[in-house]
Amino acid sequence: MSNSVKKRKRDDVPVSSPQRNRSIASFFKGQATSIVSEDTDQTLSDEILARKLQEEWNQSDTVPSTGEPISAPSKPEDNNIEPPNKAQKKNTLSLQSSVGTEDTLSLAVPFDQSPLTFDSTRYAEELKGHWSSESGNASYALLTRAFVLANATTSRIKIVDTLVNFLRVLVEADPSSVLPAVWLATNSISPPYAEMELGLGGSSISKALKKIYGLNSQGLKTLYDRHGDAGDVAFEAKKRQSFTLMKPKPLTIKGVYQSLQKIAISKGTGSQETKQRIVEKLLQDTRGAEESRYIVRTLVQNLRIGAVKTTMLIALARAFLYSKPSGADYAVRPQQELARLKKEDLNEVYNNAEEIIKASYARHPDYNDLIPCLLDIGVTEEILVRCGLQLHIPLRPMLGSITRDLSEVLTKLQGRDFTCEYKYDGQRAQLHCDEKGKVSIFSRHLENMTEKYPDLVSLVPQIRGESVSSFILEGEVVAVDQETGELLAFQVLTNRAKKNVDIGTIKVNVCLFAFDLMYLNGIPLLNRPFRERRELLRSLFVEIPNRFTWVESFDATSADSETVLEFFKGATDTKCEGIMVKVLDNVLKTNLPEASETTNNVDDMDKSDPKVPKGNRRKALLSTYEPDKRLESWLKVKKDYSTSSETLDLIPIGGWHGQGRKAKWWSPILLAVRNPETGSLEAVTKCMSGFTDKFYQANKAKYTEGSPNIISRPSYVEYYGEPDVWFEPQEVWEMAFADITLSPTYTAAIGLVSDERGLSLRFPRFLRVREDKSVDEATTSDYLALLWRKQFERSQKEETERPAPDTELDWQEE
Repeated sequence: MSNSVKKRKRDDVPVSSPQRNRSIASFFKGQATSIVSEDTDQTLSDEILARKLQEEWNQSDTVPSTGEPISAPSKPEDNNIEPPNKAQKKNTLSLQSSVGTEDTLSLAVPFDQSPLTFDSTRYAEELKGHWSSESGNASYALLTRAFVLANATTSRIKIVDTLVNFLRVLVEADPSSVLPAVWLATNSISPPYAEMELGLGGSSISKALKKIYGLNSQGLKTLYDRHGDAGDVAFEAKKRQSFTLMKPKPLTIKGVYQSLQKIAISKGTGSQETKQRIVEKLLQDTRGAEESRYIVRTLVQNLRIGAVKTTMLIALARAFLYSKPSGADYAVRPQQELARLKKEDLNEVYNNAEEIIKASYARHPDYNDLIPCLLDIGVTEEILVRCGLQLHIPLRPMLGSITRDLSEVLTKLQGRDFTCEYKYDGQRAQLHCDEKGKVSIFSRHLENMTEKYPDLVSLVPQIRGESVSSFILEGEVVAVDQETGELLAFQVLTNRAKKNVDIGTIKVNVCLFAFDLMYLNGIPLLNRPFRERRELLRSLFVEIPNRFTWVESFDATSADSETVLEFFKGATDTKCEGIMVKVLDNVLKTNLPEASETTNNVDDMDKSDPKVPKGNRRKALLSTYEPDKRLESWLKVKKDYSTSSETLDLIPIGGWHGQGRKAKWWSPILLAVRNPETGSLEAVTKCMSGFTDKFYQANKAKYTEGSPNIISRPSYVEYYGEPDVWFEPQEVWEMAFADITLSPTYTAAIGLVSDERGLSLRFPRFLRVREDKSVDEATTSDYLALLWRKQFERSQKEETERPAPDTELDWQEE
């Protein structure tokens, strides 16, 4: 407690005297207690601090995140500090109780009910009346409620139901908030090809937490060490806050989204201060600990609610089956009608709607266009026209299924014509050109790479044939020696700058190896067979040696096994990763011997074809281009890193201090797979094989204790043990292994193959850092489970086919 003498001495300090400001929230702790600065014993009195804060606020006419004016004292005598709950003069700075400020109506909506029983209309009407007394817009508290319920369950069904019901209420009560809500719920504020980055460092959020919630550095560190999540730190800090200087102005969904946009577009001199003020205002206006938690998680872009892209698309499809905005003239399915359907019939209704939305988003991945279309016409086939393939908006690329070896490929493609292509070690690129000659280049992650490859942009007028006005083609950008045409390693390509590249300064030359054509002269070609698309590509475009050409390819059938093997060897000898094998046509060649063989794969049968006798009904794999799908009409065969297994792309998440010669490095290193449903990382193995001393040194330098790359135990990592240090997940490593085993120690894929045990790897070996992959593209837990099942089935088959032992000999040996 401060005595009266010390109190008077502090009050005598002029406002203008140089003092270190303490945090705003420390003022909330009570007027009788002074809080000593971390660096000095001198502090400001409560009244002087309040005056100083009021003076700072008066210098700004508006609050960045809301645009609302701040009231200021009109005359000196109004600068009074009064206890809470007493009569206040107008424009007087005073303490406000933070107790009971939560939006209790929004926080009580049972979004986790089944959509078949949830009464969205009732809640929409109640909330509209509730919001009308404030801004009239949907409150952020409602979105927070959905986040809390989604985070409280690991059930994907419950997460989807929660999002469906939340979206239904918004569609009916405040349609204008649907788009910003979807952006906020998907941890982004713009499409990837026009990405807006917040540009917030950890220090900005730390400063805001200390200033608004009265934390000092040690208190902040203690909370973070305990919880390992910035959102949880904000939650705990907000819970401890009893009073605020200003009554929170309720956050709205639109207001929060607009604040994030302002943070992203703030550039140049003074931008960091502007961003800081916006962050602080967001935290200041939160009503309750949960809002604080999710504001901070949004700022660090890690919501942890299990709502990945696919989940949101499913939720949108189902929500617009049930609900529509007031005044919309499209039809929705009555809730009672859907409730009467059998489970399989309901699933069919859901699936049809979901396929439309997924297909639209795969061709046109931008919620800014998709959401207005849904609000206007609902879930109809017209969505695919309005939000279909469009120049300068990248479609999500089609992907190839991974195969174990060439024999598996030939088995899968019996009776079909296919082509084999070199799988180059480069960067996949999507090239767009319109009638005016504007060119855009996108990566497989849909990032805009146009500035990175001005040399490819300059090639377009030369490679475009006379009859070509506009196009979208796909290929692989590979670093090459322009003189010899020799292919160079991917690491050479990474040495190119990413932005503002000048053609005259380029030292790493590239060649685009084109392999597909998806759009030509205003006409989408996705539904055309691959053979036709390839023919158009090669006949209408002009080759330029070592700069623009076609992928090396070879057409074959499953009868050409020896030739395919030679082609595969040629690819690996030419420094390629392996080959891609693609179905050429949509028809099944029944005249080939393999086509008459029976199949035991029920999924591979076409029971609707009466011309094919029973037992011989193999469904033709379509050769169309299917955006964002991984199908067996494209198969990937990589060179063998291991004699018994393919490779996995894992995320390094922790390490132990090495022993003996490796004592100065991290060894072993803990790796994880990604759970696509929850967003968590599940530990799968430790690795200490395949690393060179040079790599160990670089890895230790990257993950140095005390650096931002070493973090407290993250709450999103699932692992029973405790490494010496935790890594900030940011890399993907390609790993070879002998086989997959059940494990009581590791959590990868737990619940998918066993309720009690996860999956692990035997003899894991590091191969390389996948610089072409982000953490979001690491191997998933469900894919690991799929590999384990295939391995189990294979071992069972081998056991069955093994010759019976000689019982007499066994008896004699016993």
